[in-house]
Amino acid sequence: MNIELYREYCLAKKAVTEEFPFDENILVFKVGGKIFALTNVDKFESINLKCDPEKAVELREQYEDVLPGYHMNKKHWNTVLMNSNVSDYLIKQWIDHSYDLVVSGLSLKQRTELGL
Repeated sequence: MNIELYREYCLAKKAVTEEFPFDENILVFKVGGKIFALTNVDKFESINLKCDPEKAVELREQYEDVLPGYHMNKKHWNTVLMNSNVSDYLIKQWIDHSYDLVVSGLSLKQRTELGL
């Protein structure tokens, strides 16, 4: 997956915004003001995705290119190396999981306002 496909996939999700809140290199995708994915746009060597804690450990054990979240809460975030053998299909599934986790954590009012 390249940066353009990654960006398009994230932005295709309902109520998603993109921004650079940390610096001009770190692209962040949010839903309801909460981060579900981020990457360094200059390097695009990895992406950080939110993950259920138990699933996060399973993925790290199963895939050598899935690591504890870099600069993130290691319990709830994974870093996925992009120049790896992980398929685009799996990466999309993990993006979906991250998005769904964040959406499920929003209040009913927020979900309703966002049309989710």
